[in-house]
Amino acid sequence: MRIRPDVQQALEKGEAVVALESTLISHGLPYPENVEVAQAMEEAVRSEGAIPATIAILGGEPVIGLDGAQIEYLARTPGVRKCSRRDLPIIMAMKGNGSTTVCATMTLACRAGIRVFATGGIGGVHRGHPFDVSADLEELARTPMIVVCSGAKALLDLEATRERLETLGVPVLGYETEQFPAFYSRESGLAVDVCVQEPEQIVAIARARDQLVLSAALLVVVPVPAADELPREEAESAIAQAVRLADEQGIRGEEVTPFLLARIAELTAGRSLRANRSLLVHNARVGGRIAQALSAG
Repeated sequence: MRIRPDVQQALEKGEAVVALESTLISHGLPYPENVEVAQAMEEAVRSEGAIPATIAILGGEPVIGLDGAQIEYLARTPGVRKCSRRDLPIIMAMKGNGSTTVCATMTLACRAGIRVFATGGIGGVHRGHPFDVSADLEELARTPMIVVCSGAKALLDLEATRERLETLGVPVLGYETEQFPAFYSRESGLAVDVCVQEPEQIVAIARARDQLVLSAALLVVVPVPAADELPREEAESAIAQAVRLADEQGIRGEEVTPFLLARIAELTAGRSLRANRSLLVHNARVGGRIAQALSAG
């Protein structure tokens, strides 16, 4: 894998580094907002004294820490493959371009020696299709990182996803919250395992996990900033309509999430996109704080 020089130097010195995914660039947001958000997330990480490392596969080579030109290329190039763990050897052997999901980003970041990863929302159990379970959950169970997010994507079955995380032994830490966030909304009615107020508390739990040689990630869930929250009832109404449309049109597999996100954005007059952007940048900032606390110890 190709590691950007400043990322490599920071890792060698034990300094703070935060991994960022690239699926939001190629599949999650339209151009040029995808570039703007990716840059804003990197800037948020830097504002906390950490080094951002956006991860993707370019020409078959895993790149740990995209530069500005590479982010722009990924944002504007058609046919980029959305890569989970299973896709990594395929896209590498075929010398293709791939954006990394939560699962794939964790896989590559951990191998590069990065310990903190910030994203928007993890995958989980799909509504009405309990057999459709994201690979993100299994990756969280076997890759001992600290993952910062705003819960699972709201279009999923949050209760089933929360239950699955418990079964897999993934600790869920609420950052300044006692509830599992509902992505666009700050509350879901589901409890976290513990509420933490400071990055140092998260670091202490991570070190206890490592002493026990446990494999699961710590899932740090952070509510969307209150000013940009989409009220829960409004979000649920839009999600229910979008899911119904997807079922009626026979949308399946990897096409489900982008279809639902686009419909939800339409139904909320863009307010879901505003919440999404806000939480992505905020989570990157929190990830920077945690990485800094981890490196300081």
